[in-house]
Amino acid sequence: MRKIYLLYLFCFLTIFSCKSDEKIESIETESSFVNFNIDAVPYAKLSTYMFFTGDLKNLQPNTKVIPYEPASSLFTDYALKKRFIWMPGGTKANYDADDKILNFPVGTVLIKNFYYSTIQPGNATKIIETRLMIKKSTGWIFAEYLWNDAQTEAELVTGGNFASGSSKNISFKKENGEIITTDYRIPSETECLACHKLDNKPIPIGVKPQNINVTYNYPNGIKNQLQKLVEEGYLQSYPSNITSTVNYKDTSKPLDIRLRSYLDINCAHCHQDNARCDYRAIRLSFSQTSNLTKLGVCLTADEPLSPTLERIITPGNPAKSVMHFRLSSINENNRMPLLGRTIVHDEGVELLTQWISSLNQTCP
Repeated sequence: MRKIYLLYLFCFLTIFSCKSDEKIESIETESSFVNFNIDAVPYAKLSTYMFFTGDLKNLQPNTKVIPYEPASSLFTDYALKKRFIWMPGGTKANYDADDKILNFPVGTVLIKNFYYSTIQPGNATKIIETRLMIKKSTGWIFAEYLWNDAQTEAELVTGGNFASGSSKNISFKKENGEIITTDYRIPSETECLACHKLDNKPIPIGVKPQNINVTYNYPNGIKNQLQKLVEEGYLQSYPSNITSTVNYKDTSKPLDIRLRSYLDINCAHCHQDNARCDYRAIRLSFSQTSNLTKLGVCLTADEPLSPTLERIITPGNPAKSVMHFRLSSINENNRMPLLGRTIVHDEGVELLTQWISSLNQTCP
């Protein structure tokens, strides 16, 4: 009888153990619902990745697809953005420096969705494009997805007939009520590379510790974004004394810090060593612009535009400052940034105007 009991007990424990193992395997399998084969990407359709659950247009992130937001955002014709990071299981990024992008593992995908919530008529919400940067063993690649009007899918348009990029005519309402109509530019791969280039290799821009060392309101509460990445197993560690940018819209912060943060996210990726505009005299990385000469104060422009526009920054006089002129222009021969905008960023120009007007030094 005892032998029979022990036999039943053994069978029961064996079955329970198998059931438990099946459950564990299921959880492990479902720890990331993302569909990603590094040898097959980029996929033809955005939905194939399964980055999002439910209706694709809701951009509801799937398990392990982590939202993030830099302290200041790159201006793209007033488009709103939703950004996400996904990495393969068991991999982590590493911290290199405050102003260097996180050292991401192969397989990392950075997801950036561009949309408007006030498309006219009717203040409709419409996603225009989704840009992916995917890290392969050979380096980062771009994958550009264009959304259909029904907002049910986004199709890969990188390369092929899209080699020269395209434009989409839109009308939207600004916060001040002004209606803007413009040809929103959807960049080609070459145009992406122009801004995302360092040492002639593609590289992300915004995912630097200095830019994401700020809080984000996650579904389960507010948390520092770097700490969130650590907790998700996406980041090894990071120092506690990161010198960080700020939200340039935050008027409680010092004016110069706000301006430097704005220039860092909008301009520094080109105005740095071994980048697109490294031949220019100015260096606009946040880590360098505490030096006013790097910012262009009293510095003669590489290509003076006129006798009244000789200096990049003329203290106290925005009208005689090349940077102000370029930021205020929509002419392709003069505007800065050259790519990424077709209209003037009024708030950015106003911030620069205030900062230049606050300077009182005399140029030699």
